[in-house]
Amino acid sequence: MNKKLNIITASVIVIYIAMIVGWHLYRTDRHITLQVPGADNRPPETERKANDVRIGEFFMRYEDITSSLTGKWGCFRGSDFSNIVRATEKISYSGNDYPELWSVTTGEGHAAPVIYNGLVYLLDYDETLSSDMLRCFSLETGKEQWRRWYRVPMKRNHGFSRTAPYVSNDYVITLGPQGHLMCCNPKTGDLLWTHDLQKEYQTEVPFWYAGQCPRVDDGVLVVATAGNETLLAGIDCSTGETVWKTPNTLNFKMSHSSVTPMTIHGKQTYVYAGIGGVCGVSAEKSERGKLLWHQTKWKPSVIAPSPIHLTGGNIFLVAGYGAGGAMLKVDMNGSQWTATIVEQYKANEGLSSEQQTPILYNNLIYTVLPKDGGSNRGKLVSYAPADLHKPVWSSGADERFGLGPYVIINDRIFVFKDDGELYVYKIEASNNLVLERRQRIMEGIDAWGPMAYADGFLIVRDAHNVKCLKIS
Repeated sequence: MNKKLNIITASVIVIYIAMIVGWHLYRTDRHITLQVPGADNRPPETERKANDVRIGEFFMRYEDITSSLTGKWGCFRGSDFSNIVRATEKISYSGNDYPELWSVTTGEGHAAPVIYNGLVYLLDYDETLSSDMLRCFSLETGKEQWRRWYRVPMKRNHGFSRTAPYVSNDYVITLGPQGHLMCCNPKTGDLLWTHDLQKEYQTEVPFWYAGQCPRVDDGVLVVATAGNETLLAGIDCSTGETVWKTPNTLNFKMSHSSVTPMTIHGKQTYVYAGIGGVCGVSAEKSERGKLLWHQTKWKPSVIAPSPIHLTGGNIFLVAGYGAGGAMLKVDMNGSQWTATIVEQYKANEGLSSEQQTPILYNNLIYTVLPKDGGSNRGKLVSYAPADLHKPVWSSGADERFGLGPYVIINDRIFVFKDDGELYVYKIEASNNLVLERRQRIMEGIDAWGPMAYADGFLIVRDAHNVKCLKIS
């Protein structure tokens, strides 16, 4: 028995040793044939690099939506850039709470919606797909009609999307967090054209991603590329072709502020507050894109609010992180332009704002003061342009709004506190404001995105949710 066991043991050992030796001696590459590039018959141009962004490459249609609504809130701050609504609907200001009609969960961000003929357009970011998404919803039901997206990996930095689209009958245009311009058909979602600002203009995207909202003037998209060679560019909305450029002789960098059209001393002008200063570029057809004036004394390191045109050549400038405010005076003598900072002060010394653009209404400027805005920090306040240091009115001690947005609808100002609570104030002839409504809309987190209104519907959002309220 022991002899037989020894034979079996010895045999197992011999086999095991043979397997190890064979494993070491066997060449795994003896049957491998070297393949040259292209031998796998892969279709041309399908190889992808990590930074190879193909704007608008994916599309999904859910259902067709028809609507009889004709209201429009087609771009950031509305069609006249004032953030003021003159509604024909009868708005309910007090009484029962505004009913919530629908709610949509989004990726983390602060992008504002726009509204056009019963459809809502929103730029979103899907972290699971690492993709920018333009989404189209029904204003009345919240049902999604279509979405178009493209892969662009990013790390979260206080959210992702920050910009409001521009929409008209013929196109909807978005500017993504990394500077990708996309133009689509607003009804079908068909891709019309794209531009990559980083690749084409060497744009340096701001630290908290692009916050500039697309502006369209007479069928031409006006965008502050702020690249190595081009400061502003005009892109034909129908073709996607660049039709004019403003040389970046000032070496301005892109800010979060948006280009604002103004008429200054009879001259149509695009005003832009970039990193490095503020400038005016001609919007006249005969010389569109010509740099008219600039001022570099005002150059905060971070700028989110847009410039505000007061009267004549007076432009109010504001920025956060302690920068405060400034009054810029633009003069024209013959063909010569000058731009002078006539007043500048810190945030705790007068009218200021960190993120939202203040509203000029009935010769008063309304704003929510930033956290470094002194004893009135976080309050809704109003100032007369003649005195930017002493407020005409301020909200109560327990009525502070953080970085939340505000909009004027008829003679009421709607303020959305950044924790998700909505306030409605009546603006009285005496320049005082009376609180009429205070309603909890959501347990919000960072409700910073601007509101949108059309046809009696008010859309609000926080960092993760978009909600539609019926206010008429």
